[in-house]
Amino acid sequence: MKALLLPTKTYRLNGRLWLETDDGRFLGIGRLELLEQIAALGSISKAAQAMGMSYKRAWDLVSSMNAQASAPLVATQTGGARGGGAVVTDAGQVAIGAFQELQARFQAFMVLETQRLQE
Repeated sequence: MKALLLPTKTYRLNGRLWLETDDGRFLGIGRLELLEQIAALGSISKAAQAMGMSYKRAWDLVSSMNAQASAPLVATQTGGARGGGAVVTDAGQVAIGAFQELQARFQAFMVLETQRLQE
């Protein structure tokens, strides 16, 4: 590879990580952020708004994640005195932590491989 690189340029690897099934994407950076926003704001609608995303798109992503997980990552409640809302479940919290750890390992891999390009 080194023979292909110009000595006057600085090269680095770049990439994104996501976990998918045959049904499509399960978790990635955007879905992780959506889960974190739902956890912080207690609402799919507010999370979508904070991310500049339509409510329908956010709802579709939550439905997709819930359908591909062994337990729902987000639970919703409708209406009532408090006006409904959403919570990230214990399974969702585990998913957030596990994906953050996976992302950290991926970033470390990218740094290591970038360093190898410089050798």
